[in-house]
Amino acid sequence: MENAVSVTELDRRSGIPGIAQILEGNGGLTKVRITSPASVGEMYLHGAHVTSWQPSGADEVFFVSSKSRWQDGIAIRGGVPICFPWFGDNRDDSKAPAHGFVRIKSWQLDAIALTEHAVTVSMSTGSDEGTKQWWPAEFRLLYRATFGIELSLELELHNASTAPLRFEEALHSYYRVGDVRTARLEGLDGVHYLDKTDAYRENVQQGDVVIAGETDRIYLNTPGAVEMQDLVLRRRIRVDKENSLTTVVWNPWADKARGMADLGDNGWTQFLCIETSDVLGSAVEVAPGQQHRMKAVIRVAGL
Repeated sequence: MENAVSVTELDRRSGIPGIAQILEGNGGLTKVRITSPASVGEMYLHGAHVTSWQPSGADEVFFVSSKSRWQDGIAIRGGVPICFPWFGDNRDDSKAPAHGFVRIKSWQLDAIALTEHAVTVSMSTGSDEGTKQWWPAEFRLLYRATFGIELSLELELHNASTAPLRFEEALHSYYRVGDVRTARLEGLDGVHYLDKTDAYRENVQQGDVVIAGETDRIYLNTPGAVEMQDLVLRRRIRVDKENSLTTVVWNPWADKARGMADLGDNGWTQFLCIETSDVLGSAVEVAPGQQHRMKAVIRVAGL
């Protein structure tokens, strides 16, 4: 009952009738549902997690696993998880949560704003006793998701510490595909990448990226756009970005997927992760009192 009252109050304060509603989602977690002429979408306060975006006249863009566990302290499998302040396992603490802690904590809903063509949902989180057990920094993290005919995602770090902060970040986007084995990713030809399935061996991409087995690659020095061609769903998904120097491409393939209880045996065929990021040698350093903003803009077009 307390959660229902809280959701009702949030909707009264920040909802936009007929456009943006705050309501109870899967697992009783609070979400914002967008229904506008330009697009429909969903974003949870848990992890500030975008779980759906469907521009007008197009199919759903993101994959969310039917076996995802919707509960506090556990990441949602699919959509756009936010990885921060580290990517992957914490190299200094094996007990720390993978991909950082912000994707498994509840964020604050700051505002919902309507413009002529889009709806922007703003959420924030920051340092507290829970975060300081893993990362001692004082920080504020802002996230703006703008749902329209395109989707804009902006992650902004404010350093409230008295010392520089160094961190990794990623928008771990699960793009829905008809069959990952027939998808092609353009824009990385000739780019050096580190292959996590081969002890981080460095290779050079030759032509388009095609998925023919477990894939976990960090493409280096990639400030430009990438574009995925989906022959089954007959569409192209383009990702432009700002202040991001790495692009992670991931799919677990069949064998690894069988060991992922929140994915299921065949879920791996239905997505390709293309992650706007700053990881490893491209980790970001921000001076005291300063900020850093990373942005991704996603567009969909037919083939």
